[in-house]
Amino acid sequence: MQLLSLSLPEYKVDTEPDHKSIGKKIDDELKKCFMGHSILVRGIGSQEHPDKTVDELIQTIANTGTDRYDSQRAGDRYENIQGKHIDLFAFPAHVQQDLEVGDQVVYGFYHSAIGIHGRPTRIDILTIYNADQFEVVEHQYEGRDDVKRDGFVFKDPARKQEAVLGIIKLT
Repeated sequence: MQLLSLSLPEYKVDTEPDHKSIGKKIDDELKKCFMGHSILVRGIGSQEHPDKTVDELIQTIANTGTDRYDSQRAGDRYENIQGKHIDLFAFPAHVQQDLEVGDQVVYGFYHSAIGIHGRPTRIDILTIYNADQFEVVEHQYEGRDDVKRDGFVFKDPARKQEAVLGIIKLT
């Protein structure tokens, strides 16, 4: 597992971030470190974890393979009309020269967070998973007709740590 840091001083959420520019820098880092891999990109905003620092969250992910450290804590959007279990939400991608996933992650964390929480979320951590270690969970939300494919479960829950290819701290 690689522990990486990516400096993005221009990435702020007090106004809408330039998701294309920031996303390109994320994509460049992914291409540099994970070329040829099928990955899942999971973004995490530390403000949703007020009891942990960014570095403590990174250590938790490195030690356990997930940021879902508190089984009593409900996560956003884990409820679905089928009642299916979901371990995590992420953006799937195959890392190649034309990779464009970073802008989707940044855009989603700004706009979706406003819709869900009433305020944007800045991503502090990107966890990069080996997509081959997961199964897709197709699910639907109450009041929506579309079928979502952004939920995943670990194929082997006892080996979550081994599914982590890298953790990128966005500074």
